[in-house]
Amino acid sequence: MKAVGVIFSNIHDKEIKDLTMHRTLASVPFGGRFRLIDFVLSNMVNSGIHKVGVITKENYQSLMDHIGSAKSWDLARKNGGLIILPPYGVSGTTLYKSRFDAICNIEQFLSKCDTEYVVMSDCDNVCNLDFEPVIKQHVANGADITVIYRRKMVEDNVKLRTSFEIGKDNRVAKTINSSKLYGEQNIFTNMLVVGRKFLLGIINNSTVRGFTSFSKDILTKTDEFRIFGAKLDGFFASIDDMPSYFKVSMDLLDKKNRDALFYRDGANIYTKVRDSAPLVCSQDSNVKNSLIADGCTIEGEVVNSILFRGVKVAKGAKVHNSILFQDTAVGRDTSLNCVITDKQAVIQDKRNLSGHETRPYFISKNTVI
Repeated sequence: MKAVGVIFSNIHDKEIKDLTMHRTLASVPFGGRFRLIDFVLSNMVNSGIHKVGVITKENYQSLMDHIGSAKSWDLARKNGGLIILPPYGVSGTTLYKSRFDAICNIEQFLSKCDTEYVVMSDCDNVCNLDFEPVIKQHVANGADITVIYRRKMVEDNVKLRTSFEIGKDNRVAKTINSSKLYGEQNIFTNMLVVGRKFLLGIINNSTVRGFTSFSKDILTKTDEFRIFGAKLDGFFASIDDMPSYFKVSMDLLDKKNRDALFYRDGANIYTKVRDSAPLVCSQDSNVKNSLIADGCTIEGEVVNSILFRGVKVAKGAKVHNSILFQDTAVGRDTSLNCVITDKQAVIQDKRNLSGHETRPYFISKNTVI
């Protein structure tokens, strides 16, 4: 069953503007040494998908630097491999404004593929998922579209979400797009399998039929199209704002979550490999329940925190419940709590900075405090 992967790298950039000011959401650092795109890329490769198109929009230089030749994901190939798709269509000269616009812009890419199915995903989904059973279910059901959903208790009713009512044989009976959902819902993960020819037909008829939104104009037509659901179990997290980024990152300090995410039946998560010096901890340092990348130097105290490569924590400094991106420097006798620093931030001696888990204190790239 041959499938091509399509990844949206910029769809939710506006949700976490602080972290996406200089990069795409796909290249946002996560978990000490990864980028968000690593998870969906690894999932596709582990599922036997060896041709993947990444739809870009803006600020994607860091994404290209991270992906490189895609060798780290075994996607440096003569046939297939990883393809960066520009934000413009064949004849368009403006940036796409919606997911459906982005899909229409890659019509030529889809037309040249020789696969039967397309697996589409956003890049803000943190999970370890095998798409192959979903594709097999899609084929067995004779489906036009198979959406991947998860059962979730919705406590806030302010974010626009897509939810499904699942009928017999996992067929979607109704699609609901609303910001007023509450209680336990079948929430769309923004991952799906669709027939390639079916998708091309939707694109070619979009102008005649007035299609402008994939969720509102396509997924709601449950009477016209054969739309089925596939339930996702296990560890899953969606990054849709700064508090959720902070919470999901902190969840990785639980070994059960790390094992579920990184070691599912030998299906690893891959990233760009870099050679760095080992972690150095001084005799007086104190490190507890933290993820520390290589190249870090710790002379102070680090508790319940995530440190990326090259972070330096000086003597007497206390870093608690914080996430420090690459090459951050923390000065002597400085105290940090619920703080997120972007790359190469410098916090000088004797500073005291604190946020809250629902509103972490953020320090921009190259900032000196």
